[in-house]
Amino acid sequence: MKRTRVLIIGSGPAGLTAALYTARAQLKTVVITGKLLGGQISTTHEVENFPGFPDGTTGPELVERMKAQAEKFGAEFVFENVTEVDFTKGTPFHVKTDTDEYLADSVIVTIGANPRELGIPGEKQYVGRGVSYCATCDGFFFRNKDIIVVGGGDSALQEGIFLTKFGRTVNIVHRRDQLRASVALQTRAISNPKISFTYNTVVDEVKGADGVVKSVMLRDVTTGQVTEKPVDGVFVFIGYDPNSRLFGTQLDLRPDGYVKIDELMGTSVDGVFAAGEIHDSQFRQAITAAGDGCKAALSTINWLGERESQLQPLDEAVTQPA
Repeated sequence: MKRTRVLIIGSGPAGLTAALYTARAQLKTVVITGKLLGGQISTTHEVENFPGFPDGTTGPELVERMKAQAEKFGAEFVFENVTEVDFTKGTPFHVKTDTDEYLADSVIVTIGANPRELGIPGEKQYVGRGVSYCATCDGFFFRNKDIIVVGGGDSALQEGIFLTKFGRTVNIVHRRDQLRASVALQTRAISNPKISFTYNTVVDEVKGADGVVKSVMLRDVTTGQVTEKPVDGVFVFIGYDPNSRLFGTQLDLRPDGYVKIDELMGTSVDGVFAAGEIHDSQFRQAITAAGDGCKAALSTINWLGERESQLQPLDEAVTQPA
């Protein structure tokens, strides 16, 4: 069983920033990356709103730079998934991965949330090339383009209204005959001359050419009629699922499944902190996640510092409380 002072679950901007801070504080830091180093940002082909890159960058480049900076100060990256955690006995915490087991004096949870996908042909193929789950991230790239927004709730209408700043047209496609969004949002969207609505309709397929989206296949759920609609961008807003299932009942969750935190990024378990989209259902930006990671790391550093005399050397065997 391996020992570490700080174990970070997840490797998006929150996890990478936390690793930089804790490693720089000379705390042994292990990052369990999960399925994809960098999380969702690593699938973004153009990033123009992360400070320090006036000419923009790519998601993979940003992730690699952040990883290299954390590694410079000694952070260790393990390319596996966390399969089980035990926070019930207090510190040190027991964490299992695909092939190893760790005892960690503290844990920072940064495994985020995943956007719900349509699960249709062409969707994954064109992510970052016309298919998006973030208007704030990608709307700028669709100036004077024709866009469809899939969904009928508050998020779909909020993002659809935002996209009118860039797109030539925004068509909101909803599978039901009426929207689920608040009346105030509906009023704003309906009054916007760039927005149109297609009801009782689902997207069956995303089609493209030359590596980018060119059209979608729409199916009327009442008649079954299928039509092809030329379009440049497909924005999907049908909800997010936080990756909190791993923790079961060990961490207190909000009714929507996101992890509850206090003002110091602490969870309901003393010594376990959380950062990024595992708790943030509102902003979902790389820079806000990075800020969260910084705060969680500083809280972790302080928490460990207050208990420094109680921490056992990392090369000694540890017996967990019964």
